[in-house]
Amino acid sequence: MIKEKHRGRIIGLTGAYCAGKNHVAKLLEARGFPVLDVDKLGHRAIETEKEAILARFGESVLGADGAVDRRLLGAKVFGKGEELAALEAIVHPAANRMTLEWIEARGERPCVINAALLHRSAALPYLDAIIIVKAPALTRLLRARKRDQLPWIALIKRFGSQRNFTSQYFDKTLDYNADIHIVENRGYSQVRLENRIDRILSGQGMVP
Repeated sequence: MIKEKHRGRIIGLTGAYCAGKNHVAKLLEARGFPVLDVDKLGHRAIETEKEAILARFGESVLGADGAVDRRLLGAKVFGKGEELAALEAIVHPAANRMTLEWIEARGERPCVINAALLHRSAALPYLDAIIIVKAPALTRLLRARKRDQLPWIALIKRFGSQRNFTSQYFDKTLDYNADIHIVENRGYSQVRLENRIDRILSGQGMVP
């Protein structure tokens, strides 16, 4: 079990689309905490599970370099529940396995699991604290438009799919016992944001 091998404390970090969780992850890294970006781990899992993905979705998802093109793959599953579920059934077990291996390798060091789908991560039962990053909808929308250059209608659909993002972590059926901390990342007060992070870490007794 993770708790037997990893005696440090584990923070889960999450947030809705363009709330700024990756910015908070950098603040935690700057304070000496190792941070695992599970979203990037998912990219690795796509590479390691290439054969299974090709068997399910065909070679049309390959790029010119012969690797799975995430944009082509995304177009295959976006808005298609059955296709998305099939992809997740391939990728998530591999990403979960790598997540637990990464935690075990940290030994006694406190660490951070940064994941958009933290509630579905194999790390969830082992978390001591969860930081949920929030930002006003308009702030997030403008960030998303600037960063991803997607059409407004596509952005609005993504926002709509996450309307219950924070409340899901208060679902009593989820198997975890972590303290939940809400962090507002409005983008106009870096000092206030950093002070909030430091108070959370101090309250949890977490030192890297």
